Amino acid sequence: MYSNIVVAYDDSEFSKAALLESLLWIKRHGGKAVLVHAVFFDAEEFLIAPQQREKRFELGKKICYQTKEKFSSDFGLDEKLETLVCEGEPHEVIVDIASERDADLISMGTYGRKGFKKLFMGTVTSRVIVSSPCDILIVKKPHKEYLGQYKSILLSYDGSEFSKKALERACELSKVDGSEITALYVIPQYEEMLEFFVTSGIKESLIHDAQKILQNAKEIASSLGVVIKTEIAEGHAAEKIVEIAERLKSDLIIRGPHGWSGINKVIIGSIIENVIVNAPCPVLVVK
Repeated sequence: MYSNIVVAYDDSEFSKAALLESLLWIKRHGGKAVLVHAVFFDAEEFLIAPQQREKRFELGKKICYQTKEKFSSDFGLDEKLETLVCEGEPHEVIVDIASERDADLISMGTYGRKGFKKLFMGTVTSRVIVSSPCDILIVKKPHKEYLGQYKSILLSYDGSEFSKKALERACELSKVDGSEITALYVIPQYEEMLEFFVTSGIKESLIHDAQKILQNAKEIASSLGVVIKTEIAEGHAAEKIVEIAERLKSDLIIRGPHGWSGINKVIIGSIIENVIVNAPCPVLVVK
């Protein structure tokens, strides 16, 4: 399934977690990975301290070499792990390498290392999500029970084309790992978003619509040979996704980069960022 992975790496605990997650996947399912370290050095810095450019490249090469030596030894994947140090804006480097290598997954941490161009929500990670040519796996921290497979998947589903693609990917993973999938539809709090009062009649209609959307998800999954569970929740989408992932002990959350185009994209963007920052497990964004 994922056989060609680009791992964004800066030696932070978060990027190490992303690398560990990727190597566990490769060890179990096969494939290869390229560890990409981006050296950012703008023109103003070059004028002030030109010697720092070479120092950063040397440090990046050292970090990548030591990391490859350690993980290749631990996992026995020497021929399946490559390293690459490039200069440029981190999100551009990551996306460009993924495109050039025809990668099917980008794996990265939620945050980055101080002293490097930081990988934090709102900058590198969110830009990669927008520009990536492939799916993105975002890992917050390593977990002692992660085995490179996913047994309990929580799918954020709203019936949009993005969420249908996410459902298809969840079904692919289920076939590979025997995963149990729960499709979650969160009824938006329209009172806050659109400033109108939701009556009992409107609420019944919203619940009915949610049931129809989830029934459609069941039918799509069934056509792919997978049986899924469904849940409906009401409230702030990001909070409910995280809350239910914790309750179900999900080891992966899957969602598309956006939802229905009719809903404010700023709100949609904040949902995925809040999920990524607060999720108890890795988050897979399906492009």
